[in-house]
Amino acid sequence: MIVGCPKEIKNNENRVGLTPGGVWALAQAGHTVLVEKGAGIGSHFYDEEYQGQGAEMVSAASEVWSRSELVVKVKEPLPSEYQFFRDDLVLFTYLHLAPVPDLTKALLDSGIVGIAYETVQLTNGELPLLVPMSEVAGRMAVTVGAFYMGYPNGGGGRLIGGVPGVAPAEVLIVGGGIVGLNAAKMAAGLGARVTILDVNADRMKYLDDVLPKNCVTVHSDRYAIERHLPCSDLVVGAVLVPGTVAPKLVTRDMLKLMQPRSVLVDVAVDQGGCFETTHATSHQDPVYYEEGILHYAVANMPGAYPRTSTLALTNVTLKYVLDLANKGAVQAAKDDKALRLGINTWHGKLTCMGVAQSQGVAWQDIPELS
Repeated sequence: MIVGCPKEIKNNENRVGLTPGGVWALAQAGHTVLVEKGAGIGSHFYDEEYQGQGAEMVSAASEVWSRSELVVKVKEPLPSEYQFFRDDLVLFTYLHLAPVPDLTKALLDSGIVGIAYETVQLTNGELPLLVPMSEVAGRMAVTVGAFYMGYPNGGGGRLIGGVPGVAPAEVLIVGGGIVGLNAAKMAAGLGARVTILDVNADRMKYLDDVLPKNCVTVHSDRYAIERHLPCSDLVVGAVLVPGTVAPKLVTRDMLKLMQPRSVLVDVAVDQGGCFETTHATSHQDPVYYEEGILHYAVANMPGAYPRTSTLALTNVTLKYVLDLANKGAVQAAKDDKALRLGINTWHGKLTCMGVAQSQGVAWQDIPELS
């Protein structure tokens, strides 16, 4: 199979879909790998390294897309890339289609097979291709939140860990999944007082067992959110419903309960955000104010740390890339139920229930894979 890896074009997105090690594994399996020149520079992988591991370096993105049978990316395609979609192409990347109907339509109109990292799901419910980026984003949420809490950076001027004689910051984390756990680890390690809101009793028991004593768990509902917002210096939105838009758990009216210049970091922004006032920003222009509250809502947070993020992501994606290349999409999906759940579009059919429900359209199963 011909596998292509184009350069990412999203604002300040420096991750890359394949490492030189991934190229080597594919080449050893007999596949041709096309890598756009400069694709790995932001992650400190250089063209010579790719070429040395068997890649064919290609000057133009259009050639990567047109010659490839399987395209491996990191982020969802942008409108300038829609022209490259075609019926006999498989695209393997983060798609996050629920809040982006235009991209969904482009995928369906072209007939491309779109397989989304974020909906590949194991039988135990784990999302293996989302976990490493959730770990990065969760940890990063606290470090960027702590930065913006500084008064010159737009925040209220409270040091996250406090000092002797002065109380540390209050950090509220909405959602106790992978993002929430990693955010809590970072905030607790910096000395903050951390509250994690979640609705899963078993998850809260686990968090209570593994996190230090400056972290507490509280059952999440509207009352709990409203009770904790007034004393929170930093709020991390960490709610995920696989495949569908995130619920708006913090409303605009709730922001009026908070102290001016408090900081919100919405890690759920890729799925529309869990704050009503969220709109996606970029690393180039990351923050804005609503109701006097600073919002950070960068839609590709792990892209700020591309070396770490690329390595962590490709550690888990390469197995599936090899399966798709070795077997083709049909057989690979038949053999692996987790990969089948990753298929969001299939030759003009929308096959992800969560996306369909979010956009108010019909979805279809894939009879060829039953």
